[in-house]
Amino acid sequence: MALIDTPRAHAHPRPDFGLLSRMVEAVISWNDRRATRKALAQLSDRELDDIGLSRGDIDRVARRF
Repeated sequence: MALIDTPRAHAHPRPDFGLLSRMVEAVISWNDRRATRKALAQLSDRELDDIGLSRGDIDRVARRF
């Protein structure tokens, strides 16, 4: 089983650019959820069971990101 880690550097506060900042954050969040769903969907049913998930849990888990 492979580990997929996509760390985000948040060492410095980002300047607030209003609507543009919120749009960028929305795209980043959407992409994180998409990548999570894709990674979990590629696991076998047995691998999902090993981590305590089922296919029906994938969307719920992805929404946490």
